[in-house]
Amino acid sequence: MSFGLTFDKLLIILVIAVFVIGPDRLPGYAAQLARLVRSLRDLANGAKDRMREEMGPEFDEVDWTKLDPRQYDPRRIIRDALLDDPAPVKPVTATMAAAPRRRGSRESAYEQRQRKLGNGKPAPFDSEAT
Repeated sequence: MSFGLTFDKLLIILVIAVFVIGPDRLPGYAAQLARLVRSLRDLANGAKDRMREEMGPEFDEVDWTKLDPRQYDPRRIIRDALLDDPAPVKPVTATMAAAPRRRGSRESAYEQRQRKLGNGKPAPFDSEAT
């Protein structure tokens, strides 16, 4: 987030600030800027420490470069999604639909629909629907 500021532009801004602020108030403003930078750094370190506390040892295992928003490229994501081989869909049979579910597992919407329709019944069709 450099906002297109180069070293030359920063130097010009600094020189203008010295003339506008004046040599009398410049040390006070420099001290305020140093306190602001120090407090922002402490805030960032505090947030990092809190995340480390809450996540535990998993915090060090996270690859933070993958979560960088600058790495987001929608074209690459779509290309990877289209080139990936889709997982084969396992058809739901009547015995699978009627089988008791394990505790804690959830039934997908497709499985619910198959269970409600029964084996071999077609889905309802509305010819007037848009």
